[in-house]
Amino acid sequence: MKTKTRIKFTAQERADLWARWRQGESLSEIGRALERHAATIYSVLLTNGGYTPTPRARSARCLSLDEREEILRGIALGHSYRQIAKKLGRAPSTISREVNHNDGRLHYRATTADARAQTCARRTKSCLLANNAKLRRAVAVKLEQDWSPEQIAGWLKHTYPDNKEMHISHETIYRSLFIQARGVLKKELLKHLRSNRLIRQSKRYNTKGSTRGQIIEGVSIRQRPAEIEDRAVPGHWEGDLIAGSNNTHIATLVERQSRFTVLVKVNGKDTQSVVSALTRQVKKLPASLRQSLTWDRGMELASHKQFTIGTDVNVYFCDPRSPWQRGTNENTNRLLRQYFPKKTDLSIYSQADLNNVALRLNQRPRKTLRFHTPADKLQETVAMIG
Repeated sequence: MKTKTRIKFTAQERADLWARWRQGESLSEIGRALERHAATIYSVLLTNGGYTPTPRARSARCLSLDEREEILRGIALGHSYRQIAKKLGRAPSTISREVNHNDGRLHYRATTADARAQTCARRTKSCLLANNAKLRRAVAVKLEQDWSPEQIAGWLKHTYPDNKEMHISHETIYRSLFIQARGVLKKELLKHLRSNRLIRQSKRYNTKGSTRGQIIEGVSIRQRPAEIEDRAVPGHWEGDLIAGSNNTHIATLVERQSRFTVLVKVNGKDTQSVVSALTRQVKKLPASLRQSLTWDRGMELASHKQFTIGTDVNVYFCDPRSPWQRGTNENTNRLLRQYFPKKTDLSIYSQADLNNVALRLNQRPRKTLRFHTPADKLQETVAMIG
């Protein structure tokens, strides 16, 4: 079995990544700059909850590796701690403590002592909530009640005006939630945050002027002609994707008048894959049945202009969070779950398999069609047009 290669970042790349995150750049923008996938960037940010790691710097009070090597040379020459300390400009107690903590004069090793000091310096320092059980309990209780960290911080100052030990900033609460290495607030409390994020967003991040996650120049369903609304004219479709396991999808198209269904195999959820697959299938329809397509706000149809050019089919987009505006498609997708249960890997189905499923569905009578089948209704419509 082939194992995945772990993508590594150099120290400079990590520094650049965190600098860009602090400046408010998106995951995609950072990924493009570092030639990494956005998911890879997210995994790095997640390790520290979106907070820039504090750069490690050796304090001037701490002994350096060069000083430890000088201590080792002094010991080898039989010098006293006071003599070594005088040469290094350190207190004799510092030299004595250093040697005694690292196996004594006979076994002292400079590199081993330095590595041990670095390891000790990495230990997570206790934070305010870790040192105050009463404050920690108060914060946890309010988080469970869906209070925001800012509300909690303000309430604590109002409730305990003279008790500074019960005061905490909202940013400290966020840090304790997002940086789980602190081990102070349980990870389960994250679900009570309104944003449902797992990392802290940069304060400079904003979506003003950004087109990310938006359909560019999409025509609203509110501008759709009345003849589409009342199902008087055939050839107007509603579409969507149904999802399976392993990030697999199938595109579904339903003709509004006849409820005739077309299933389309897609190789991915990205707009290029979806638009290419839809274009191939829609072009197989008679010209009279290629009038319009109504879709939700999913970015899989971001390249809707490309679809319209290839098929001559106008595209309309529903309002955000309004699936009822494509009710015919939503109802059909529920029927399709009989053939494609949730958590099914949809990539195993070929286009021929999907055509067979669509045929079975189109040959089932519908109450809304007075128990005629979608196939019969569409054939009747096409005959009338012809």
